[in-house]
Amino acid sequence: MDLTSLTAVSPVDGRYARQTEPLREYFSEFALIRYRVRVEIEYFIALCEIPLPQLADFDKGKYEALRDIWRKMTPEDAAKVKDIEKVTNHDVKAVEYYIKDRFKEMDIIRWGEFVHFGLTSQDINNTSVPLSLKEAMADVYMPLLNEVKDKIAEMSQEWKDIPMLAKTHGQPASPTRVGKEFRVYLVRLEEQLRQFSALEFPAKFGGATGNMNAHKVAFSGIDWISFGNDFVGSLGLRRSFPTTQIEHYDNLAAIFDCLRRINTILIDMSRDIWTYISMEYFRQRVNKNEVGSSAMPHKVNPIDFENAEGNLGVADALLTHLSMKLPISRLQRDLTDSTVLRNVGMPLAHGIIALNSLKKGLGKLILNEDAIRADLERNWAVVAEAIQTILRRENYPNPYETLKALTRTGKGIDHESIAAFIEGLDVPESVKEELRVITPMTYTGF
Repeated sequence: MDLTSLTAVSPVDGRYARQTEPLREYFSEFALIRYRVRVEIEYFIALCEIPLPQLADFDKGKYEALRDIWRKMTPEDAAKVKDIEKVTNHDVKAVEYYIKDRFKEMDIIRWGEFVHFGLTSQDINNTSVPLSLKEAMADVYMPLLNEVKDKIAEMSQEWKDIPMLAKTHGQPASPTRVGKEFRVYLVRLEEQLRQFSALEFPAKFGGATGNMNAHKVAFSGIDWISFGNDFVGSLGLRRSFPTTQIEHYDNLAAIFDCLRRINTILIDMSRDIWTYISMEYFRQRVNKNEVGSSAMPHKVNPIDFENAEGNLGVADALLTHLSMKLPISRLQRDLTDSTVLRNVGMPLAHGIIALNSLKKGLGKLILNEDAIRADLERNWAVVAEAIQTILRRENYPNPYETLKALTRTGKGIDHESIAAFIEGLDVPESVKEELRVITPMTYTGF
């Protein structure tokens, strides 16, 4: 059976393939091979720049032609690497042999043994994967997340003066403003993005067991530690040192954990908006061709927020596993990280699906001010906090207990009952006047 969007096992490459397609440039098997080739080529060029004595006569004018090996790489080129891998049964060694074949074509094979010189496969993998993650985050994920964040900021500003009944424990509570509640999500996201911006993408580059043994024994006079730091830094990554054979992944785990916190905030927002829609605080713009229910023609379901919540949950599960598993490896290494590391793109894929759903869902929201105002009007009891606080200020006896007795009678509390209560208070007229202007619509704080 041919692989198509209908036959793909994963919905990421099936149902949602159109949305996740941009990630193929970073996390597909083709992308991984190209990133490996990129690191190998850039490493060879860096050796030429030292220069190693044996590379001193390499023509620097060929650097860009070397870079074209990865810059112009095609899926057909990557297939050649896979063909080599069928023989070597080693994916990174196959990359090395592929590059050497290209060196032969370019008539520079006499320098070919300095491809992958002194390295182990994890020097390539633990540089390629964080580099692909960093660039995918910058090019694809963060722009979409910022679109969602900007939409939240827009709503926060647009609705900043709209009073709304708050609900704590699901019960009516001191009023708030619609815009302020959206601003809460905004500020939470901004704080996590600030923390994310401080994180560095780590890479391991140190030979078979992390000590650059082969480099030192071959060229003991070179400061290989500084070379490794500078080379990894030139790729926009930070070199971890000392390490075992593999990156210890602690900083990568911090990145995954921060992404999970961002997702958790968006799940919280999705559930709240879902609830506001059920309370009719929001309506949704209707597409006349869409069907809400196969049985109930009237329904317009909040499917965008449900889809977002579901995909964010899957992403969080994967991020949790990545951050908890990758930093653990037996002794100087085992191979459990290798297969797990191939899934780094999956939580980003589910995150992109979720962000697209949120962007669509937020764009469909229509504020229903009539429903919001009616809910406030039904709940005059929420001004009790304001009244008892002013009475405390005036040293009125037992104000909390007095308001508690008023509002817990089991009878409805409306404007008239609050007004009557104020009139019966033994306080100066100026205080009564202060209390009369308090309404569920005006008692909204800062």
